[in-house]
Amino acid sequence: MAVRRCLPWPHPVLKTAAADVDTITDEVRRLWADMIDTMDAMPGYGLAAVQIGVSLRLAVVDCSERRGQAVRMANPVVLHASGQFRDHEEASPNLPLVSAVISRPRAVTVRFLNDQGVPEDRDFVDLWATSVQHQIDHLAGRMYFDHLSGLRRKMLIARSEKLRGKK
Repeated sequence: MAVRRCLPWPHPVLKTAAADVDTITDEVRRLWADMIDTMDAMPGYGLAAVQIGVSLRLAVVDCSERRGQAVRMANPVVLHASGQFRDHEEASPNLPLVSAVISRPRAVTVRFLNDQGVPEDRDFVDLWATSVQHQIDHLAGRMYFDHLSGLRRKMLIARSEKLRGKK
């Protein structure tokens, strides 16, 4: 399909909750294919539609070693999160050249519409759980750095701008 351009932070689409997807159409399937191509080109473990400027609750995640195992999700919602947390260094192509360690539940159960339009509940653990939660944050208009203190968030954004030659 196609590799799409990721929006730069602070684009308004990245700060706004995305709209629910009513039905899975061929257009949605084509968008998922573009999202997978974009994710693989980064390379990354997941991508939300808002990251490429499409304000729909669509995400893809692939944390498999050999790739090609992408989970396509519409309207993902966390049903259950474990009480055990896991730290992982997170980043985003929307704010390049920086990252931060974020602590998230180690395992989650997520309900979503799959690529056939069927509701599915699936358990995700470790890196898969981190990536799914990261994408769900994007769909709610949040970035990974929103989990940081105000000062750390401000420093991270300023560092990205400096490294990109914006200041």
